[in-house]
Amino acid sequence: MAREAVWAVITEMYDAYRRGDRAGIDRLLHPEATIWDSAEPVLITSREQLEKVRDARPADGPGETGVRAYDEVVDVWQDAALARYLLRVDFAEGEPEIVRTTAVLRLVEGEWLIVHVHENTL
Repeated sequence: MAREAVWAVITEMYDAYRRGDRAGIDRLLHPEATIWDSAEPVLITSREQLEKVRDARPADGPGETGVRAYDEVVDVWQDAALARYLLRVDFAEGEPEIVRTTAVLRLVEGEWLIVHVHENTL
């Protein structure tokens, strides 16, 4: 049951991303979450820094037509979880991008929150 709940947080994050729903994503992130974004060379260590990275992205975007997380491996230990998965990013033109991703989550007041994400484009 816990594995399914953790995976639901991951897939919900990408559903929010597809909708352009920053608040929906942020609701799933721990306030002190850190992120190695596949397109950003610096570790994101604050919400303020995350907003700057988001705002710096081109308004018209890279022509993404979809994102899908798959091939998940999820482990849960009491109030900590580790999710490893592939993320397929499709574009209007060109080949899809595959991003190897690891997410660490913590159970905080009954909710799984993402505390760290590490993305690595293959």
